[in-house]
Amino acid sequence: MQPMKNALDIIVVGGGAVGSFAALKLAKLGAKVAVFEEHKAIGSPSHCAGHLSIRSLRNLGLYPLPRGIVENTYSQANFYSPSAFKFSVHLAKPVTCSVNREAFDRHIAEEAETAGARFSLNSRVQSILLENGVVKGVKVKQGDKAEEVVPAKIVVDAEGISSRLLRQTGLAGLNGERFVYAVEAEVDHVTDVQRDAVEVFLGKAYAPGFYAWLMPRLDGTAKVGLATNAGNPKEFLRRLMRKHPVASRQLAKAQITQIAFHPITLGGPIAKTYANGFLTVGDAASQVKPTTGGGVVFGLTCAGIAAEVANEAARRNDVSANFLQTYQKRCGETLGFDFRVMLRIRRFLDSLSDEKLDEVLWFCARIGLDKTLGNVDEIDFQGQMLLKIVTKPAMFAALAYFLKLYLSANP
Repeated sequence: MQPMKNALDIIVVGGGAVGSFAALKLAKLGAKVAVFEEHKAIGSPSHCAGHLSIRSLRNLGLYPLPRGIVENTYSQANFYSPSAFKFSVHLAKPVTCSVNREAFDRHIAEEAETAGARFSLNSRVQSILLENGVVKGVKVKQGDKAEEVVPAKIVVDAEGISSRLLRQTGLAGLNGERFVYAVEAEVDHVTDVQRDAVEVFLGKAYAPGFYAWLMPRLDGTAKVGLATNAGNPKEFLRRLMRKHPVASRQLAKAQITQIAFHPITLGGPIAKTYANGFLTVGDAASQVKPTTGGGVVFGLTCAGIAAEVANEAARRNDVSANFLQTYQKRCGETLGFDFRVMLRIRRFLDSLSDEKLDEVLWFCARIGLDKTLGNVDEIDFQGQMLLKIVTKPAMFAALAYFLKLYLSANP
């Protein structure tokens, strides 16, 4: 990685996919940008299943990906109710893919470095440099070296869910009450699965407050995980693998080869994502889908917007919150409707008992909703997706039924 000798326009804190994508966009716009990553290698450790929309990646200019990053593609999803009733959606073509997150993150970082961004690994940003209410840079400690002050016009915070720097600016942090706690495992010797299908397991016995998943690879290995708002996720994973009537059969011969834990925020975007000389993106800003917990695509989308706004602010020498609020406004215009829809869906799902979840999947199967969903090619912008299919008879009937259930649970 290159040493940093020249004055910087923008510092990005965090070299994950979102931070590196912001740096990539900034470098292409001609900004002098540096990325500080606290770990010794980009993409490690990985805390994400890497289940991504092909269409969204393509719209972001990231698909097709280089060989070795995409592990599998999926054209089917199997949803299992708490009683193990199976509701399957067969899609017309592969809509999602599983990526190796370490390789995916490294690829974006390498593209950013090629474009001119400078990366410093093993470099933990200890704090922001705040002068008269304006962020002026950061204080960094690289390895065993002494702490160094690095000035810049703007700091883009892509540090992840810890959101330490966000709080240092005085901005409100993430709502801890809307967290779920996830476990993500790599397993071998998966059997009795369709290689092009993602498995989703519902029910409070295995994933209270969220769901569990199994994403097979072509070589017989898989990613298995879940998240929960109560109890120990590792214990729920053990129960899923040993007790679930379907998953236990698929994972009867499987051994865990790697495991990681991480929280997921489901509360929707934080109230304010900007301050004087400061923007926050990705998990730190809770730019995460409340329905599925996926944060990569929305984080990348907002990182691209942040790069454009930050570059213009640096060019104008106007890093005031008044100017930088354009970032939040544009994010809201792009994602606000979808977030509002997904937050309502999350509240609806949270209101359902296991018995009602069973009823919901039975009802969806009976009215043929699987056929309506078979032509869907969008899993990220879920509000916009629903608008496209809401007039379909099965979807209309489903929404009317869901509304009735929601109102009965929330009088």
